[in-house]
Amino acid sequence: VRVTERCGVEKLRMGLIGGGEGAFIGAVHRIAAELDGNVELVCGAFSSDATRSHRAGVKLYRLPESRSYANTSEMFAAEQALPATERMDFVVIATPNHTHFAIAHDALNAGFHVVCDKPVTFDLAQARTLRDIVRASGLVFALTHNYTGYPLVKEARRIVRANEIGPVRRVLVEYLQGWLASDVEATGSKQAGWRTDPARSGAAGCFGDIGTHAENLVEYVTGLRIESLCADLNIFVPNRRLDDDGSVLLRFAGGARGTLTASQVAIGEENALSLRVYGERGSIEWHQQEPNTLLVKWPDKPTEVRRTGGAGISSAGGDATRLPSGHPEAFLEAFANIYRGATAAIVAQRAGQQGETTALDFPTIDDGVRGMAFIEAVVDSSRRGGQWVRFPRY
Repeated sequence: VRVTERCGVEKLRMGLIGGGEGAFIGAVHRIAAELDGNVELVCGAFSSDATRSHRAGVKLYRLPESRSYANTSEMFAAEQALPATERMDFVVIATPNHTHFAIAHDALNAGFHVVCDKPVTFDLAQARTLRDIVRASGLVFALTHNYTGYPLVKEARRIVRANEIGPVRRVLVEYLQGWLASDVEATGSKQAGWRTDPARSGAAGCFGDIGTHAENLVEYVTGLRIESLCADLNIFVPNRRLDDDGSVLLRFAGGARGTLTASQVAIGEENALSLRVYGERGSIEWHQQEPNTLLVKWPDKPTEVRRTGGAGISSAGGDATRLPSGHPEAFLEAFANIYRGATAAIVAQRAGQQGETTALDFPTIDDGVRGMAFIEAVVDSSRRGGQWVRFPRY
């Protein structure tokens, strides 16, 4: 059952913070949110500069000037003053890490549901505080670990958690990019600038940006929880202040072991996120750049090639699929599945219901806190020369 069927003709109204001129992710959020036809962008504060924010609202997003706000304070106050049938229902935070906490805090206090980019906050202390605020508010909080939205990631999760490949022994996950192999931040690149700035990105660079995606993907698919880790972070580009590469050894509760590698200086790599999970009886393998194929391997029979929308895919993957087999589904559709879950939760809350389990399958504030705990542990271990450290209490 699709969210649009639950909502009928009424769309949820979305506000966007960030995503102004020169930003990549704002347009992605809008496309993903509106893909299923049950969300409409109605307002936003798109830049810290009032003039640029108004211009982006009108020119980029085709919004009226009256709802292209100069800042978040103006936006929340103005939207609260509108009739319930007109004001935004939820707000999307697509800004640098150091701004997430304050914006989410104000949005929740104003009574708006939140969809937030990852990592959830600037540091672990903020994440824990925000979790308390979310729980007290009773509002929906979704985190855009969008790679969990792929149909075959959900199928992989079902296979592993149903114990079809047996207890997990070994996990290998890597996320490789090459776009920061040179001093891109010195060229004025907005995206590189804040990601390599400790004042805006936080304690980690590469591992805050994409390492957390890898960590989240492992825990989502396997259900395993990291108990301790040993990290080696690197800065290869001269004068860069945050890590641009690294590897981490992982020990999971229950005895499984893992290796996580992330790099943004791997020349020639685009967005190479991959996951391998090895159990006692079989294994699974998935690559984000070939997202419509999942390999399931056995010791005594041929490797299975499972395809998005293909025969044999369970409801876990099927419910996240929009097109017939052979029609590739990728990043935007996966991102849209996060919105599908979040909007289903908002609709269910309005109706006083819990909603369907599969529909409500999206990352939450708890995933955000674990992500920040992961960053803290990785940075701590690397600073100690690669010592094993316990995963922080979260």
